[in-house]
Amino acid sequence: MPGAQERVLRRRIASVQNTKKITRAMELIAATRVVKAQTRANDARPYAEQITHVIQDLAAAGAEVSHPLLREATDVKKIGVVVMAGDRGLAGAYNTSVIRAAERELAAARSAGTAFALVTLGKKATGYFKFRNYPIEAAFDGFSEKPEFSDAEDVARKVTQLFIDEGCDQIDLVYTRFISLGSQEVVVRRFLPLESTETIGEVGDESAKAGFEFEPSAAAVLESLLPRYVESRLFSAMLESAASELSARQRAMKSATDNAQELITKLTRRMNQVRQDAITTEIMEIIGGAEALSDDRVEPEELILSHLDSDPFPKHSGAPKHHVIGHDSF
Repeated sequence: MPGAQERVLRRRIASVQNTKKITRAMELIAATRVVKAQTRANDARPYAEQITHVIQDLAAAGAEVSHPLLREATDVKKIGVVVMAGDRGLAGAYNTSVIRAAERELAAARSAGTAFALVTLGKKATGYFKFRNYPIEAAFDGFSEKPEFSDAEDVARKVTQLFIDEGCDQIDLVYTRFISLGSQEVVVRRFLPLESTETIGEVGDESAKAGFEFEPSAAAVLESLLPRYVESRLFSAMLESAASELSARQRAMKSATDNAQELITKLTRRMNQVRQDAITTEIMEIIGGAEALSDDRVEPEELILSHLDSDPFPKHSGAPKHHVIGHDSF
């Protein structure tokens, strides 16, 4: 039995060691990719900031425009929810946190009697809501770790269509905001409608139009920039979600690697204990056998005395038989 236990423990240790190698490799890969994701997010930030400043300055300078993306609904009868999750798991609570936040939004809409349209980004979100029979208007996947601007354009096109053509009065965006490598936050933000031109212009510069001529007009430029503004905001959220996913995966894999090492240490100690018990048992069996042999052993002197005391001619029961040899008489 001790030998069988030792074999089982050896197999478990080997299995955990293989798992540790995998989690360690995934940790290093995620650590490399999260740096790239941060770099991409930082590189995309100047474009988003600049287009935001241009829109703010045009609005502050009096370029009023009536665009469908600025339409405010007095009574919200239908909302759209855009959920950004990952295509893969093994990222700790990253996917679960986003999905639960989105599910709370949908539950609140149901309880208020408001219709909803669901758009999912990432296989995990799509699989979760499809399994629970939520109606999904559109599903996008394959780019959660490395989104491109073309992906943001496709999603923005569908979201804009829901808002303008399909009766959604409000679009909410549920994603994970990247703060640092050790901190991410799930946020629910209103994505559409955009702020009114008065609200946008409050932080702009009224003198931005001075010295510039706009063709065909400042209002037309502002109107053409609003869809680009939607795409840039969505792309920025996708980049933050990608960095958050990779950071969460790095932490999860590091924790898994540490847990695997701890389990290997415990199993090794247990195996050594089982081996020591087996050795101790074998030693005790040897000692017990030697003692048993020493108790049954007969000394040579005792054997000789017992032989001398024995009768060399044992008596037999009954009269002895005599054989008479006859002689021929002469």
